[in-house]
Amino acid sequence: MNKDYYNILGINKSASKDEIKKAFYKLAHKYHPDKKEGNEAKFKQVNEAYQVLSDDAKRSKYDQFGSGFENVGQGYNAGQSGFSGFDGFDFSDFSTQGESAFSGDFGNLNDIFSDFFGGGMSGGRAQARRGRDISTEIQVSFSDSIFGANRKILITKTSKCLICHGSGARAGSTMATCKRCNGQGKIHEAKRSFLGTISSTKICEECNGTGEVPKELCDKCKGKGVLRREEEISIAIPAGIRDGEMIRMTSVGEAISKGTNGDLYIKINVTSHPVFKRDGHDLIMNLNLKLSDALLGTEYPIQTLDGEIKVTIPEGVAINEVLRVRGKGVPISKNKRGDLLIKLNIKLPSRISHKSRELIEELKKEGI
Repeated sequence: MNKDYYNILGINKSASKDEIKKAFYKLAHKYHPDKKEGNEAKFKQVNEAYQVLSDDAKRSKYDQFGSGFENVGQGYNAGQSGFSGFDGFDFSDFSTQGESAFSGDFGNLNDIFSDFFGGGMSGGRAQARRGRDISTEIQVSFSDSIFGANRKILITKTSKCLICHGSGARAGSTMATCKRCNGQGKIHEAKRSFLGTISSTKICEECNGTGEVPKELCDKCKGKGVLRREEEISIAIPAGIRDGEMIRMTSVGEAISKGTNGDLYIKINVTSHPVFKRDGHDLIMNLNLKLSDALLGTEYPIQTLDGEIKVTIPEGVAINEVLRVRGKGVPISKNKRGDLLIKLNIKLPSRISHKSRELIEELKKEGI
């Protein structure tokens, strides 16, 4: 069936790349299988939708042909002249409704078309096997989110065996030619269909496309080349990262035998600060002033994220007036930062002395 990738991510067709990315991060975190209430099937759907919609070329073809766009114009026309592909036609209903008419000698049509349009091979080359994407989240301080930091975490995942380094062979043992595929790494098959005999090539499941198998299996991983273990991961938290953003670490996800690792997604949770709040690339804070300081002006020591500075309060400042300190905000680039905005709150006394009242009366007479 044609898959609605926009609906899967909960976005409209005019969504920008940032909107697509945000929707993916949110849903990937929600449905990740490692979570207690995760959903592996939905996680795979979300990942598939993101892989298509985040790529401009794939998205354009998907918008034109639907989720069968990868099959358009491929396969049969390479060997038969005059045939130009199925133009996005969905064979899923045909293969089920018409199965009784063609299932005898021709086999299941769904399997035929799966093999016909790249069932594990592409242009005679084996498609790379890929491990699972995984996600986690970490808590960082407000200061680390502004300036960046390096963190190390321990995560349990499927990783390459440290004894055989992923080969699956016992130390000192050699590799032997795979008997199932005769060292080719792929197996050729032919199936009959109403279109004629269709040849397909699949990755050999015995050697996972390598053409070799261990003569003696590794004692640790039992020949799998991978096993579940705890691994220390170093994370570089970029300066200026926001609460809820995710870091993608390519090939740091789960390993798979004779394939490439998946990716690791790390959600960043930023601890709130008792003084500062973030507004884009600026930092905002409140400063309480005495009435006399607001009228006469003074200097106030301010503890910023960079250390202590002194701020000059000009005389006659108004309530809620904002002072701007350049370059003390969030990093924008290597040599540029946002500003620190100081909102002035003038504290009025709840009780005043007799002498203070007399002084205020004098000011009142002067129109102040």
